[in-house]
Amino acid sequence: MSDVAIRVESLSKQYRLGGKQERYKTLRDTLTDAIAAPFRRAGRLWRGQATGGAELDETIWALKEISCEVKHGEVVGIIGRNGAGKSTLLKILSRITEPTEGFAEIHGRVRSLIEVGTGFHPELTGRENIYLNGAILGMKRAEINKKFDEIVDFAEVAKFIDTPVKHYSSGMYLRLAFAVAAHLEPEILLVDEVLAVGDAAFQKKCLGKMQDVSREGRTILFVSHNMSAITKLCSRAMLFDQGHLITDGPSMDVVSHYLFALQGASATAVWTDFSSSPGINGFKLLSVSVTDKAEAPMSMFNIEKPIKLKIGYYVSVPNLKFRCAAGFYTRGTCAFYTLELTETVRERVGQYYSMVYIPGNLLAEGEYTVGISVFASRGKKLHYCRADDVVAFQVYDPVTGDSARGDYVEGLEGVTRPRLEWQNEYAGPEFASR
Repeated sequence: MSDVAIRVESLSKQYRLGGKQERYKTLRDTLTDAIAAPFRRAGRLWRGQATGGAELDETIWALKEISCEVKHGEVVGIIGRNGAGKSTLLKILSRITEPTEGFAEIHGRVRSLIEVGTGFHPELTGRENIYLNGAILGMKRAEINKKFDEIVDFAEVAKFIDTPVKHYSSGMYLRLAFAVAAHLEPEILLVDEVLAVGDAAFQKKCLGKMQDVSREGRTILFVSHNMSAITKLCSRAMLFDQGHLITDGPSMDVVSHYLFALQGASATAVWTDFSSSPGINGFKLLSVSVTDKAEAPMSMFNIEKPIKLKIGYYVSVPNLKFRCAAGFYTRGTCAFYTLELTETVRERVGQYYSMVYIPGNLLAEGEYTVGISVFASRGKKLHYCRADDVVAFQVYDPVTGDSARGDYVEGLEGVTRPRLEWQNEYAGPEFASR
């Protein structure tokens, strides 16, 4: 038996702009479509004549000549901007849509979770949809029975399990859809960014379940904009942009390329022209960088390693007194703010550097940007320089047991993660209040 679970060869998908999205059809819809079809065809022909046939040429390639292989047991992340072609690939692999060119081979039982309730029939109850999906996967009723209670408990929909799913909220729909996808033991699991619509507790629960699935040796394709989830769950990642596969390799390398090449973020900022560099009143910012101890610019840092922030600037007025400060931002909030404890006089005209170390095991995993502020506070604060989001970097946790998470592999909350020492002591066999 081949060790290849998914093989894609020269896969391309073309869409016509303005095409209608399909939805499930009732009998009334089918009859109405049949009656209206001749009139729609006539309308299309008239519009084509009125526009000189231009409407027929409005197409876009959602995927273009994609070739790759995924082996059994691999967990592969798929990343890229919105509209890059990620979801289109999963829809083709799920047989929801057909490719325009090329082909895809899948060896194994597939379950996909591409949008809320994929594979559910809205008129059926939650219970009926669980058995329907199990049957589609080729499972016997006895196999589904063994998993049924576990699915319902995970989804937290026991009270509504015999209610048609068209009456479910989007959150209930999602919980049940994910529970079915993860628990019915497909050999290949395709998961799109549907987790983003759940609350934080549910996302954490889903990521934990996906880790369990990956440890069981099943194949997972995981589309996400959460770079921390990609680096945590996936050993390999593929980067898509405008329908093309840009790079394929270790998830840390691919995520770094995405963040700092395609997204325009950088670990180093340099100004060579005084006229355009930030600063006033005798101060000009020249450079900002985040580096390792050896001052090699880094876009990704192991959570255990220190980060060096280095600020270069030019002072053109002697005896200028100020302090440098930096804010580290992530997830829409300030992780922390650091500044020189006292204002220092720069006596001579010339170039200076100010540096600060952020210790390892302080920042939690995630993406960070750094803002720089240089000011004096002689009664009234005077800003010589202010620059937001100057540089960016990512912190990842290798889950080796040496970081603050120890051997705990699920998600942890917070924007800081200090490694603190815990102690235990035995108080004796008798209970005594303290």
